[in-house]
Order: sequence, then structure tokens, then C-alpha cells
Amino acid sequence: MIKITADSTCDLSPELLAKYDISLASLHVLINEEDYLDGVNITPKDIFHYVSVENKSCSTAAINTYEYEQFFKPYTKQYEAIIHISLGSEFSSCHQNACLAAQSFENIIVIDSQNLSTGSGLLVLEAAELAAQGYTAKEIEARILAQVPEIEASFVIDKMDYLKRGGRCSSVEAFGATLLKIKPSIEVTHGKMEVGKKYRGQFASSLEKYVKDRLENRTDIDLSRIFITHPDCPDELVEQVKTMIQRQMQFDEILITNAGCTVSTHCGPSTLGILFKRTIK
Repeated sequence: MIKITADSTCDLSPELLAKYDISLASLHVLINEEDYLDGVNITPKDIFHYVSVENKSCSTAAINTYEYEQFFKPYTKQYEAIIHISLGSEFSSCHQNACLAAQSFENIIVIDSQNLSTGSGLLVLEAAELAAQGYTAKEIEARILAQVPEIEASFVIDKMDYLKRGGRCSSVEAFGATLLKIKPSIEVTHGKMEVGKKYRGQFASSLEKYVKDRLENRTDIDLSRIFITHPDCPDELVEQVKTMIQRQMQFDEILITNAGCTVSTHCGPSTLGILFKRTIK
């Protein structure tokens, strides 16, 4: 049997994790000087309270090599092989640390997702399905590596307050965006996060334009599944996005998940993305 593991940043729901028996290694969330573990003893709602109500600083930190060794160790004895899909190497030292930890064992394969949130979650689910179908570890690795460049991950951010707090934009940029009602899209391109199109107007209307831009007249999209991922958007807004997607394309699955602490820390509560795979060229 093959065990699939991932970093907590893959943002898969508890139901999906349980269905496929996927285990997560938790990143650290630092609130002032206090250290928490993503999804274990802190949630995005906690972060929003600390930042918005208590005005505390919030950041994230990678899993270190020792922690990965302790995480992997029980599974190395129970399973023929472990395939760990990490947060993209450009976003964190998690991938490097997981690779170093894997050197202490003989049956661990670490794959760089070159992505974050359910962009890596798409790969994790695919690996779990292949494992359930009886593919070997090497076959799974090859198939996942072929899909890494075809993941399309992006988000639209309503307000830039959290980006400003994290030093990812200046106070002037954040003020200008608020004044002009600009909602930037953040895209993962070649394993790095970049600012994409900037939408103007209310968040709901910006999301409508965003979904249209992402899906309209596309013939290169894998229709097996798409994620709608957000930290804390209203249910009615998420349902509106789901309806917009259904108008554009008929996906086999539309999966709605809450973004974990990493996206929440850097982007804030009103952030929403659609994440899917392109067909392999």
C-alpha cells in the first residue's frame, strides 16, 4: 500500500482527507511570539480575530526537518511507500526540509507541487486516487509530475489590508486600491505568485468578471474537477460563483473548500479563487 501525505497548505476539506486517508504535516502560524500549528490549534477565524480585533501581527513558518522526520516515521513502517506533496518550493522552505527528512528513510518520494492551497490539493487528490487504483509509487510520481505545470491557481482579493500587514504591498498601494475599488487577482505562474488582472468594482461583480476571464471559450481545461476555495466568504457569494462556473462549463465535480491559515494570513477573509487542471499537452 502507498500512503499519500501533504502539507497543511493543500486546503483539502476534512471530508476529502478522510475519504482518501490523506495525512497532513502542519505549518506554523506565529501570532506575535506565540507558535501555533495550522489546523491543529488555530483556524482562519482565530487569525481574523487576532488581526482585526486584537491588532496582533500574524505570520507563517515552515515545518522543519526534524518535524518532517517525526511525521514520516510511523508511515514508513506501515506502508510500502510514502508520496509527500509539498507546498511549492518558491513559497517556503517546506519542500527542501521535507526532502532532507526523506533522506533518513528509503521509501519516501517528495514532490514539489510548485503551487499552494488547492492548487496543490488537486495533485494530492489525484495521487490518492491513483494509489487507490493500485498504481506503483514510481507511476504515481511520474503522473503527478506531468500534471504539476498544468495546474491553474488564482485568487481575487477584496481588500489589501492583510497584504499590507505582511509587507507584500505598500500603504500607498493599499490605500489606492481601496479608493479605486480595485480587486487584484493573484496567480501562481511557474511556481511563483504574481499579481494578475486588477478588477474594479464590488467584490461580487469582480468575481463574475474573474470567473468569465478564467473559463470562457477555453478548450484546454480538464473538466474532472474544479475547486472554489475561500477563507471566509458568505455562503450566498460562494453559491453565486458556483452558478457562474456552471454557466461556463460542466465540470464533473465542483468542490468547495475553506482556505487554511496560510492563505488567510496573507490574503484575509474576503478572498476567493477557482483552481483547476489544464489538459496535459
